[in-house]
Amino acid sequence: MVGASGIVGSATAALLVEEGWTVHGLARRPVEQAGVGPLVADLQDAAGTKAALKDARFDAVFITTWLRQDTEAENIRVNSAMVRNLLDGLAAGGAPRHVALVTGLKHYLGPFEAYGKGKLPQTPFRESQGRLDVANFYYTQEDELFAAARRDGFAWSVHRPHTVIGKAVGNAMNMGTTLAVYATLCRETGRPFRFPGSAAQWNGLTDMTEARQLARQLLWAATTPAAANEDFNIVNGDVFRWSWMWERIAEWFGLEAAPFDGTVLTLEEQMKDDAPVWRRIAEREGLKEADLSRLASPWHTDADLGRPIEVMTDMSKSRRLGFTAYRATDDAFFDLFAELRADQLIP
Repeated sequence: MVGASGIVGSATAALLVEEGWTVHGLARRPVEQAGVGPLVADLQDAAGTKAALKDARFDAVFITTWLRQDTEAENIRVNSAMVRNLLDGLAAGGAPRHVALVTGLKHYLGPFEAYGKGKLPQTPFRESQGRLDVANFYYTQEDELFAAARRDGFAWSVHRPHTVIGKAVGNAMNMGTTLAVYATLCRETGRPFRFPGSAAQWNGLTDMTEARQLARQLLWAATTPAAANEDFNIVNGDVFRWSWMWERIAEWFGLEAAPFDGTVLTLEEQMKDDAPVWRRIAEREGLKEADLSRLASPWHTDADLGRPIEVMTDMSKSRRLGFTAYRATDDAFFDLFAELRADQLIP
C-alpha cells in the first residue's frame, strides 16, 4: 500500500486487514496503523526505493499517493517519477500480480492550472471519453503504469474518484474534514454557515466518493479477472444538489444554513484568519490537532465547490462487470463527522 496513511490509503489498508490480507504500508515516515507493517522508502529516490524493495514480494500493489507541486510541469515530473521508481523497484524484487493506481476526475476536468476550463467532455463523465488535449500528471502516471505492465506482465487498474470523503490528518485534499472545521468555526464565532461555491454547484446535480467505497472497488478490481487492465470511475452511487446537502450538514452541527445569493465567497477568504481561533478551540476542548492547516484544505474545497459546470460520474462500466457497492453520501458525511468527534479532532 503506497500512501497508507492518507484518506484513500488508510481506508483501503483497513479493508484489506479486515479481509485477512497481509498489508505493508510504504512511506518516507510510516505511521503506526493497526495490522499494517511499515516499509520505509522515498519514492523520489530511485536507488533508495529499489534497495528498500529488493527483497519484497507482493501480490497486489495500490498506489494512492501524490505530491502537490507549484506547477503542472513539476507535478508531472515529480509524480510520474514516483510511479516509475516504485514500479522499477518492484520489478527488481519480482513484479506483483496486480497494480492499482488512484487518480481522479481531473482526468476529465484538467489539472488545477486549467481546472474546468476549455473544451470539456459531456457529463456524466465516462471512461470512454478519454484524455483532454492538455498536460496532466494523471496521464503521465498512467503511462508509467502501462509501460511497466507491458514490461513486467502484471495486470493493472486505474480508479477515478470524485471528491473523496474520509478521515486523514495532514491530507492536501480533504473536503469532509474541511467542512467540519468550517462549521465548528461558524458555530464558535457566530458567522453564517454560508456555501462558499458557485451557483452551478449549488443548483446542479453532483456526486462524491467515500474512501471506503473506493477501497471496496480497489479490492474488487484486484480480485476480479474481468476487471484487469481497465480504468474505472468510482462514486457512491447517489446524486444530490448542494442546496440540499448544505442544509443536511448544517443540521448535523446544530447550525442554520445561510441563504445563498449566487456569489462566490471562498473558504480561503473566509478562513484566512482562523488559525488562532482554531487553536483556542482546540486548547479549550482538548482536541488532538490544534494546527488548522493540518485539518482543513480550503483551496481544494474551493476548487471543487467553485466549478462553473455540473459534474457527475457514470459508473456503468464497473456495474456491468459486477461491482455493485453503494453508499449514501449524506451518511458518509455524518459517519465522518462522528468519527472526527470520537477521535477528538473536532469538538
